[in-house]
Amino acid sequence: MRKHISGYSNPTVKYLRSLREKKLRKRAGQFLVEGLRLLEDARSTGNIPRSLVMAENRDPHPLLDGLEGEVETAGGEVITTTPAILSKITGKSNTQSVVGVFDEFDTALGSLDRSDADIWLIAQDLRDPGNLGTMLRTGDAVGAGGLILIDDCADPFSTEAVRASMGAVFTQGLARARWEEFVPWLRGGSGQLVAASLRDAVPYRGAPYQSPCFILVGNESQGLPEVYEAECDLRVTMPMKGRADSLNAAVAGAVLAYEVLDSLSA
Repeated sequence: MRKHISGYSNPTVKYLRSLREKKLRKRAGQFLVEGLRLLEDARSTGNIPRSLVMAENRDPHPLLDGLEGEVETAGGEVITTTPAILSKITGKSNTQSVVGVFDEFDTALGSLDRSDADIWLIAQDLRDPGNLGTMLRTGDAVGAGGLILIDDCADPFSTEAVRASMGAVFTQGLARARWEEFVPWLRGGSGQLVAASLRDAVPYRGAPYQSPCFILVGNESQGLPEVYEAECDLRVTMPMKGRADSLNAAVAGAVLAYEVLDSLSA
C-alpha cells in the first residue's frame, strides 16, 4: 500500500515520532532504522520493514526501488512525505532520505542457541547506546553468536544504537535479562564466563579460553560488581602502559573478543 503525507499533524507522523522515545517504542514493539545502507543490510538478512518512509523528489536508486517492491509484496506500507516532515520524524535536520519501521526482535534468553557460535558478548549495565552498537558491530566482526544485555542497559533499538551497530543489529542474536535470570541459564549448559578484572586475574594473552566463551563487559564508569566477577570462570587482565587505568567498555570487549577468536581458532 502507498500513501502520501503532507501534514505535520497526521497521526502516522505522530506515531513515527513516538518511536524515538524508549517508553513509547517499547509499548509499540517497533523501532526506526535510518538510511538506505542500514535498510539494505536488514534486507540482506531477510528483515523487511513494515513501513518505508521516503522523502518526495528524492534521487532514484535501484536498491531503494527494489526495497519498495519487497515492502509492498510483504503487505507493508510505502509512505512519501516532505523532507521537512521526515526531519520531524527522525529529529535530525540533515536526515537521510529514507526511514524504515521494523518490529522489535524476541529478546528472551530462550531465543538464543549457545551452540550457534564459539563466542558470545555480554554487557552488564552498559548505558551508552554508542557502546552498545559498537559491541554488536564487534560481535559481527568476530563471528559471535550475539549480545546479551544484563540488567539496566541502553535500549538496543534506539536510533543511536542501531546506527552505531552498522547493521549488526540484524546479524547478531540479541537477548535481555537480569543477572539472576542469566546465571541459571548459563549454568544450564556449556559455556565459559570470562571478564577483564584485577581480581585473581591472569594475562589475557594466552589464557585458557574455552568454547563457547561468554565475554562479560561491565558498566562504563563502575565496571562489574564484585559478585558478578566472582561468578566468572576466568578473569583476565590487560596491560595499561599509560596514565589511563582502564579501556572504554566496548573497546575492552573488542580486544578480548579478538584474543578469544585467535585462541579458539588455533
